[in-house]
Amino acid sequence: QVQPVESGGGSVQAGGSLRLSCVTSGYTGVVGWFRQAPGKEREAVAVAYAGSTSLYIDSVKDRFAISRDNAKNTVYLQMNNLKPEDTAMYYCASGPRAPFRWASASSYNSWGQGTQVTVSS
Repeated sequence: QVQPVESGGGSVQAGGSLRLSCVTSGYTGVVGWFRQAPGKEREAVAVAYAGSTSLYIDSVKDRFAISRDNAKNTVYLQMNNLKPEDTAMYYCASGPRAPFRWASASSYNSWGQGTQVTVSS
């Protein structure tokens, strides 16, 4: 399983937007986005299944959108109306592991190095 590579993080003010990218190098299966803030556990943010199905945690459901471009082997996380509480290192993960639960970090085999998102108030 090739390690996914994230990019697109940065620093924005509250209300701003960022688009994260996750290049998966030929893999077109399920990809999850997670985040981890300092001193907190890693938490699931969203998942894109191989088809068009995507799921989100409640706190980002109306602000984030996950999409994928299989021709580019890339999964995107569009983040709008960012809030200071969105500040975290964001990771993408691939290579589902059974039993698969999309919001569980243990359900993924491969992880990227992460990209930092910082939202100031």
